[in-house]
Amino acid sequence: MQRQRSLLALIIVLVIASIVTIAKVPVRLGLDLQGGSQLTLQVKPSENVKEITPRVMEAVQRVVEGRINGLGVSESVVQTVGEDQLLVQLPGVSDPEQAERVLGGTAQLDFRKQKPGTEAQLGVEFQVRQELQAKQAELQKQGAGNEAALAENQAAIKRSNAAIAELFERSGLTGENLQDASAEPAAASGNNWNVSLKFDSKGATLFADLTKSLAGTGRSIGILLDDRLISAPTVGVQFAQTGITGGGAVIEGRFSAEEANDLAVQLRGGALPVPVEIVENRTVGATLGRDSIQRSIYAGLGGLFLVLIFMVVYYRLPGAIADLALVIYSLLTFATFTLLGVTLTLPGIAGFILSIGMAVDANVLIFERTREELRAGKTLYRSVESGFYRAFSSILDSNVTTVIACGALFWLGAGLVRGFALTLALGVMISMFTAVTCSRTLMLLAISFPALRKTELYCPKVPASNQPQAGVTP
Repeated sequence: MQRQRSLLALIIVLVIASIVTIAKVPVRLGLDLQGGSQLTLQVKPSENVKEITPRVMEAVQRVVEGRINGLGVSESVVQTVGEDQLLVQLPGVSDPEQAERVLGGTAQLDFRKQKPGTEAQLGVEFQVRQELQAKQAELQKQGAGNEAALAENQAAIKRSNAAIAELFERSGLTGENLQDASAEPAAASGNNWNVSLKFDSKGATLFADLTKSLAGTGRSIGILLDDRLISAPTVGVQFAQTGITGGGAVIEGRFSAEEANDLAVQLRGGALPVPVEIVENRTVGATLGRDSIQRSIYAGLGGLFLVLIFMVVYYRLPGAIADLALVIYSLLTFATFTLLGVTLTLPGIAGFILSIGMAVDANVLIFERTREELRAGKTLYRSVESGFYRAFSSILDSNVTTVIACGALFWLGAGLVRGFALTLALGVMISMFTAVTCSRTLMLLAISFPALRKTELYCPKVPASNQPQAGVTP
């Protein structure tokens, strides 16, 4: 009994925490619910890039994502479509022409020389930009409702980037001279990674001159993508006589594998002289978003209401307990969505509603097993315990297979498909807790009351000999 009381206290705490979370943390809405802009970008071959390969698309996608960050858009989606197109979704963006101006065109990569006497100022500007970027991430995490603060902070980031760019002067070395950039493990340690660069013949000469002028000075090479500093490596004093020659170089910065690959992709993207043309610019109005939300709410509440009625009518007291567990499940699941920052879309809502059906299915299995035990002549307490025990394996198998399918959809799918898979998987995992823990705790609590030990409240057709005697406690 003490264990049941502890579980009941835990359930009450989780319910209260869920209600507070839902009330305090705003829900993130996707493009189909919030409204915004959707653009399709066509990546075209050029004289230097004859074929659009997956590696080229990855680099262009990273550049586009960086430009979207410059717009200050939260919950944006950038995904490949086919072999040479990108689909960009910008929730909350009401000016598609601005997005078109920012996203169109070829990336501009520059290798610049830091001006003398700016070492201290660069450190200060770096610190300012890091603080602004951290604030931006926090504002985006909060979701809708703080658009003014997002715009103000993004403007501050742009001013910071411009101030940093002023500390460097152009050297003539650009992305056109960069042939390749790739991540590679450091020779000294397998835990650290470097980024290797390879220039063409003209770039090799320019890079040697640039590194010669900066070697041993403490000033850095400013690598700027679209006038935004992405890396600032320094040059060792050993290269003061000749600079770094041979057309190759290595950026050493104690990078992790992910950080090194990220920088390499940005460099490749800035080195690609491929034009990007916007072939479609579509606006999803806010009215459509509100209408979608309203219909989704009506559908979810209507389906939930019908399920609650069915469970009470067919399963009687266990059905009422299942309904309470289902309400708890809905609160826990929705609170989890808000805490994890799940972007809610129409397919996501569909996954949530489907997971409600999975939660009910688990209770149906448990109650049918309980009825079988009652009809077999077992006592009420033993029937309830046995019902949960015998149904557990079936519940586990069905939920595990569903989670595996969700994992495949999330791994192989993109965009809205991943949203559906994520919400369904989270719902299924939480339904395991509510069906096995909440329902069981509430059922055992119910049969602890003498007035609720009547077998007909659990199963309408049980032999009279199986009826519990008055005053008998389970």
